[in-house]
Amino acid sequence: MAEMTYRDAVAVAIAKEMERDPTVVFLGEDVGAAGGVFKASVGLLEKFGPERIVDTPIAEEAILGAAMGAAMTGLRPIAEIMFSDFLAVCWDLVANEIAKARYMTNGQVSLPLVIRTSNGAGVRFGAQHSQSVENWAMMIPGIKVVAPSMPRDVVGLLAAAVRDPDPVLFFEHKSLYATKGDVEEGEIIDELGRAALVRQGRDVTIVALAAMVPRALAAADVLATEGIDATVIDLRSLVPLDVTTIASSVVATGHLVTVEENPRLCGWGAEVASIVAEECLFDLDGPIVRVTTPHVPLPAAEALEDVAIPSPARVVEGVRRALG
Repeated sequence: MAEMTYRDAVAVAIAKEMERDPTVVFLGEDVGAAGGVFKASVGLLEKFGPERIVDTPIAEEAILGAAMGAAMTGLRPIAEIMFSDFLAVCWDLVANEIAKARYMTNGQVSLPLVIRTSNGAGVRFGAQHSQSVENWAMMIPGIKVVAPSMPRDVVGLLAAAVRDPDPVLFFEHKSLYATKGDVEEGEIIDELGRAALVRQGRDVTIVALAAMVPRALAAADVLATEGIDATVIDLRSLVPLDVTTIASSVVATGHLVTVEENPRLCGWGAEVASIVAEECLFDLDGPIVRVTTPHVPLPAAEALEDVAIPSPARVVEGVRRALG
């Protein structure tokens, strides 16, 4: 067991897969010589050389076009889009080409491709560099969507993503890069589409993703002082979505609160709420409550960004509303 930062876990996970499989290559802006803009790929160029760690121009369409072609012809590329906001620049390739190639070729072409990107707010980068866009990806058939909250899951989920035969969008939260956690030695391979029960409680189910998981846990600690015992579920994956774990917990607690960093309109929590309302309606003892970022461009000002993003206090208030 070793303690490492979230950013170091990214580099460790990539290195492990590149050592295991010579067809794994890594490309993106500043991923080589600079070690990544968030220093999440430090040392990889020195270890694997410029033929497998490829610095690219500032051209998101070129990065994903090259990665798609590489995946179609026998490689397993990991492509980095520096900020998730920049997926908007190459969204045609993601939504219309990468997501649909296997279907449109009747399975003759597979795309074992991972698109890594830094997602979310918390570091004061403003409206064009701080969005949480995992709900954009969730709505596109043919793409798997992953968002780890801790270093150990970065390693296990990235290994699973690289080995998957389908394209995976892997969202790393930029405000988590400096956080630390224990990572066991040896090979770690998780299952895409399996949520993690990170806290067991009896009174309410809180479902969170990525940077909202530690905030949900902090809220659960506050609620415990009030005699409210909360379950916290780390979704880890939006596609596939672990409906079984969510529904089982809601049946046990009778209450559901979702904590989403993406804007409220069409956020992933709306889909979770819809499924729970359809599958578990008669097990609910109160309204489903969504704690979200409002439907506004994210401000760069520190105080304003903090107000916009769900906080532990807002989660506590949401649970109180759910419990009546």
